[in-house]
This record gives sequence, structure tokens and C-alpha cells, in this order.
Amino acid sequence: MQLLRIITSFNYAIAGLIHAIRTQRNMQLHLAAAITVLALSLFFDLNRLELGLIIVAIAFVIFAELINTAVEIIIDIISKEYNFKARIAKNISAAAVVIASINAIFIAYLVFFDKAQQLSLALIFTIRHEPLHLIFINLGLIFILVITLKSIFSSGTPLKGGIISGHTALAAAAVLMIWFLTSNFIAFSLASVLAFLTIQSRLEAGTHSIKEVFRGALLGIIITFIIFYFFRIN
Repeated sequence: MQLLRIITSFNYAIAGLIHAIRTQRNMQLHLAAAITVLALSLFFDLNRLELGLIIVAIAFVIFAELINTAVEIIIDIISKEYNFKARIAKNISAAAVVIASINAIFIAYLVFFDKAQQLSLALIFTIRHEPLHLIFINLGLIFILVITLKSIFSSGTPLKGGIISGHTALAAAAVLMIWFLTSNFIAFSLASVLAFLTIQSRLEAGTHSIKEVFRGALLGIIITFIIFYFFRIN
């Protein structure tokens, strides 16, 4: 019962995130920027601290935008007519987003500037990366893309249904990551069985159709193949 309440609360939280993405243009821009920065981070030899700073900066901007959106909605409900104090409250919440965005730009400058000066197109595909970095970036990109696709097409709920199966995308990605990292057929086979059971559970429960599961598997495989094939350490 406790687990069910936790899952339900998590579902509500993601539903709020999807609503913000679906209705707020600024949130869409923030997500596009987050995807771009995570993708660009593949071209640089970031250490754990630098990658952590980037992730915190992204989370801080999205958090501030969510708070700003919630404040605007609450004020619109309470105050139907123009109110000076309501306007001040909206301006202050908007200022929080601006500060978070400036902070993110400053962190990006500190992390990327020196590295960008040393980067050349000839070295893009030879830069070394730790597998742990690739795993986090890969899963982060897949999660953001799944949420974005569900928001754009306005179908299903965060953890159930929708145009694409997020569970299948992550399961397919996990299988391919295990193969790239271990090249062990037994480990790959066991992971494939678990992925198949995940897909089968989504179909049997009626949560997703075959097309939605196929889209999820395709997304997970394509993103993982691109990231690990071109950027992993040999």
C-alpha cells in the first residue's frame, strides 16, 4: 500500500511536469537547452564534478520554471482582475527563473569555455569518456525525450499509456548498454529476457499497444547506439 502511494505521488509529479512542458513555452525552451547541453557534453572530457554541476544547473532552471508556473496559476485563480501585488508576485517568481538561467549560463561558461578552445573537429570522436558518464547522459536524454513526446502528443499519463512506452525505451537501452560495456553474450541474453518481460507486461496490462512499445524500443536503441558507438572508450 505504501509503495502504491509512492508510485501514485510520483505519477502526479510527472503529470505536473508534463503539463508545464505542454503549456509553457519557456519550459519547452529550457528542455531544448538541456538536451543540447547534455548532447554537447559528449564532446568534452568532463569529470564527475563538472558533469554534476551541469546536471544541478539544469535541474535548478527547471525547478525555478515549475515554481514560476505554479505561482502564476495560483495567482490567476485567486485574483481574476488586475492586482498590483499579484503582478509583483509574478515578477518575483519570474526573476527566480532569470537568476537560475544566469547561473546555468555561468556554470556552462566555467565548464565548457576552456575545453571548447581546445576542441577541434578532428578530435570529436576520439575524446575519452567514462562509461558512467555515458550511462547518465544516455538515460537522461531518453527520459527527457519520452516526457517531451508524451507532452507534445497529449496522450496517456506519465507512467501509463501514451504515444511511446518509456519503460520499453529504458529496457531496450539497458540491454544495448550491457552489450557495449561487457560484450558478454550471457549477460546480454539475460538482460534481453528481462527487457522482453518488461515489454510483455506493458502489452498484457493493456498499458501500451504494439506500436507504442515498438516506438519505445526503437528510441532506446537508436539513442544508445549513437551515444555508445561514437563516444564510448574502446
